[in-house]
Amino acid sequence: MSLRPPDWLLFIGLVATLIGAAIVGQFMGAPPSPRPAPPAPALKSRPGDFPPASPFDPTIIVDAPSVSRPGAGTAFSISSGGMWLTARHVVEGCARTAIVVGKGQGVAAEVRLDPHGETAVLITQGGAPALPLAPRRSLKAGMTAFHAGFPHGHPGFVASRLVRRETLVLRGRHTRRESVLAWAESEDQGPFPRSLAGLSGAPALDSYGRVIGVTIAQSPHHARVYTTTPGALRAAIARAHIQPATGALAAPMSAGSYGKISRDLRRDLRIVPVVCLGA
Repeated sequence: MSLRPPDWLLFIGLVATLIGAAIVGQFMGAPPSPRPAPPAPALKSRPGDFPPASPFDPTIIVDAPSVSRPGAGTAFSISSGGMWLTARHVVEGCARTAIVVGKGQGVAAEVRLDPHGETAVLITQGGAPALPLAPRRSLKAGMTAFHAGFPHGHPGFVASRLVRRETLVLRGRHTRRESVLAWAESEDQGPFPRSLAGLSGAPALDSYGRVIGVTIAQSPHHARVYTTTPGALRAAIARAHIQPATGALAAPMSAGSYGKISRDLRRDLRIVPVVCLGA
C-alpha cells in the first residue's frame, strides 16, 4: 500500500467540507433523478439466461447540469499503480479532482474521461490493490450485485437484483446514449435515505467480489440502480490501456457478509470517495 504522504499531493480540510456540501440536492453525485420508467416486465428468458442489448430496450432519461459545480462520488482501484474508475458525471468539467484517503485529506487525481461511455479514469501517484473484473459472460437473470461506496458522503452499501437492460440517455453538455443494466434495490437498505447521492462511481460487485459494472444512476421512485454493462466496463479499461485484475476476493459475498467485506474494501482504500473541487 502506497497511499501516504509525501508521495501524494494533499488537499487538507477543504476536502472534508466539500464532501458534505457537494452532494446536497444532487443525483448520485451530479444529475437529478431520472424520469420515472414504466414497471419492469417479467423476464422471458430461460432461467440463468440474460438477453443481449436490443433497440427495443426501455429508455431512461437523465438531465445532467450543463455547468460544472462541486460534486462528490465514489471511485475504486483498477490498478495498484494508481488507476481508479468512477462515473463520468462525477468529475466531468472539474478544475481539480481529489481522491479522499483520510479525514480531511485527499490526493490530486488526473482525470481522463472515456470518450465513448459513462466512466472516467483517475490517475494518482501511488494506489491500492485493484478489484478484480468479472468474466465477460457473467450476467445471469436475477443475480445479486453489491454496491459499496459513499452515499451522502458516508460509508454505505446497497444490494440489488438484476432486472433488465435499458438505454440511458444523458442530456447535458452533450447528449449520450448507452446500454445499461437496471437493478432492483434490496428492501434491506440499512439506515440510508431512498436517495443514494454520492454512490455514483461505486463498483457493482458479484458474489465473488468481482466488478460487474460502474454504478452511474438511480431512480428512487422505482427503487432502481443503474450500472454500466460488463462489456462497456472492459472496453473503457482497454481504451485506457490498463491490464485488468482477475481472480476473486478471498471471501465470497452474501447477504450476511457483504457489509463487512465492503468495510474492508474501504479500509484498504480499494474503494474511496472522490470529489470535484470546482470547475
